[in-house]
Amino acid sequence: MSKLKTSHKVETLIWLTIVVVFFGYSFEFSQEIEIYKFGATGWPRVVLGLLLLVTLGNFLHLYKKGSEAQQGRVGITDQEEDISYDGIGSIKKLIAILAMPLIFAWSLKPVGFYSATPVFIVLIIVLLGEKRIKWVIGITLFIYFLLIFLFMVILNAPLPQGNISPFYDFSAFMLTLNTKLHQSLNF
Repeated sequence: MSKLKTSHKVETLIWLTIVVVFFGYSFEFSQEIEIYKFGATGWPRVVLGLLLLVTLGNFLHLYKKGSEAQQGRVGITDQEEDISYDGIGSIKKLIAILAMPLIFAWSLKPVGFYSATPVFIVLIIVLLGEKRIKWVIGITLFIYFLLIFLFMVILNAPLPQGNISPFYDFSAFMLTLNTKLHQSLNF
């Protein structure tokens, strides 16, 4: 029996509309690119395909189980957590977490992606409350190398290099490694 509510149907319809509209707009910039065989619309359409899969998966889940809390699921309870913003410390932490992406974006031009990203990841992890240094370093390295692999190896996307000396030099080193990797793998 279906546990769908009207709000579930409306939410699914909105997401499907977004996918269809953006897919339609993707034909406006559909052109070939020398260095990328799937053209300018390759990755946007992949993202739209993933969004479609997630939307359909969510709809199927809502159809079978509804949206009520389920026993045994981590993070899902009927009781709301008490979050208090009484102290100035928690407000400062909230402002810092919200400001970090803006500071990161601002630092990309002078410092570059390759140098600013690990610092950003470490600061976000620490702001979110992780204090164990091994975990902070491990998670930072994992996320950083995952991003580098995604943007440099798979997408071969140009990233901001920075224009201040030590950061620019590190970016140049990373780009040299990327070029050698692509040449050795015949990309």
